[in-house]
Amino acid sequence: MSRTCWESFEGYALRALGRDYAEPLLPRGLDITFCDQVVLIGSGMIWNIYHAVVAIAVGFVLATLLALGKYSRKGWLHYPCSGFIFVFRGSPLFIQFFFFYSAFVLLPREGIEINLLVTTITAETRWLTIAQVGALLVLILNTAAYSAELFYGALRAVPRGDLEAADAHGFTGVSRFRRIVWPTMLRLAWPSYTNEAIFLTHATTLVFLSAFPARQQSGDALYYARYFVDQTFNPFVAYPLVGLYFVALTLAIIGLFGLVNARLNRHLPRAQRMRFRFRPQYIR
Repeated sequence: MSRTCWESFEGYALRALGRDYAEPLLPRGLDITFCDQVVLIGSGMIWNIYHAVVAIAVGFVLATLLALGKYSRKGWLHYPCSGFIFVFRGSPLFIQFFFFYSAFVLLPREGIEINLLVTTITAETRWLTIAQVGALLVLILNTAAYSAELFYGALRAVPRGDLEAADAHGFTGVSRFRRIVWPTMLRLAWPSYTNEAIFLTHATTLVFLSAFPARQQSGDALYYARYFVDQTFNPFVAYPLVGLYFVALTLAIIGLFGLVNARLNRHLPRAQRMRFRFRPQYIR
């Protein structure tokens, strides 16, 4: 007897978090219903959203620091930041996943001892081979590099008149950056940064296609879509469902980032406000 949609929801809504949160066995063969696919793929979106939100939040901070480092005239700061940005923008994200996973596997499973003279601490390394940690680190580094290049370009585009006005009002150092340079940088870079956030969200589908394994069948939306295609031999249900979920998630990002963009440009006349234009990056 086929399950109802409510039974599918009760059994699999949190299945992506592990077997302890839902039915331990996935539906198989003729037992698979349309509701099973909707619920399980939606459950997998938990990890896509997790990777996107954490990577964007942490990457934003790191990108700001990298952009300032590249903008700096001090060579010891400029060249390492420029090199980091170049390497991560110049290599494919998929290759980065495989490289870092291979590097994490080679680390000692018991951890790395760090001698602090007064005491010795052990840094945990076994978690780095898990997608929720290791792959997240790769996403953070990757989006930080792309976002830093956007912020660097915006820093160079800050109007000279704004800087002269800041000097005239006595703003120097941190206060000048916090009240004049940083808000202007964000206002100029935000439409492009919105596209970067959308692209990164789409790129989370690569996590469980890369070397990082899914533990206890706890995967993302595409992981479950592939499972259903293998079971039903019908790609015209599961894959379009993944696409619809990501379309909805993209609309949510556009709406949220649009509110931030309106806030950043609230002081400008409506005709001069920076507007977001969705420009997918097919080649990165």
